[in-house]
Amino acid sequence: MTTQPSVYLPHGGGPCFFMDWDPPETWNELQTYLEAIDSGLPATPDAIVVVSAHWEEPEVVITSGRAPGLIYDYYGFPQHTYELKYPAPGHPDLAARAGELLTAAGHPVRLSPTQGWDHGVFIPLLLMYPQADIPVVSVSLRVGLDPETHLTMGEALAPLRDENVLIVGSGMSFHNFRRDGGQDAIDFDNWLNDTLTGPTGQRRQALANWTDAPGARVSHPREEHLIPLMVCAGAAGDGPGVRTFNRPVMGTPVSAFNLG
Repeated sequence: MTTQPSVYLPHGGGPCFFMDWDPPETWNELQTYLEAIDSGLPATPDAIVVVSAHWEEPEVVITSGRAPGLIYDYYGFPQHTYELKYPAPGHPDLAARAGELLTAAGHPVRLSPTQGWDHGVFIPLLLMYPQADIPVVSVSLRVGLDPETHLTMGEALAPLRDENVLIVGSGMSFHNFRRDGGQDAIDFDNWLNDTLTGPTGQRRQALANWTDAPGARVSHPREEHLIPLMVCAGAAGDGPGVRTFNRPVMGTPVSAFNLG
């Protein structure tokens, strides 16, 4: 039996890895991290469940199609970035399994055979698994972005980790690039690291009350890019946390974590 960690990763800005930037190395270190994720796992996963910051629904909605299309939900980028392809298969059976686990935990669930994958799904996967041969299921956030709700979603999905399924929370540890986060961003990044790599008995309560952290609202004026972390942390239970990426991106520290 292979038990996968859950992975909270930064997915960058739109299709940032597939276009020119000034300076040109802006996203290089994050790209290198994403390309190397598989080498840090116990095994290549049999399937991937992605919780994306870019999909919110009143209930938990899960992609259940056999070949989901792509949703180019970014604006004002070069034309070629709207022609990116990621033809990985869906996994209807895994979607149903995830739905059963979530329903048993009291979450309202809807399977969608027609929903596609937004850029929080296909952009990082293009770097992580460019061969597109691992089945993928995407799971929505719930409207309201309540941290406790998403922690319990992760707890419900935790058994998938023992089935060689990689649970990915796709967001950004800092998501306020309209301003320089300054010391607030540094303080929040340090808090995240201390919370996720420190004593696991204190992790859940700290994440449920994340708005009390230093620099929290400067780092996340709206928290949709942080909430996928709650699902990852819930799935990890009391498992240890390791920071796997920590670099400045556009001058602000950005981090990734393996949990469990």
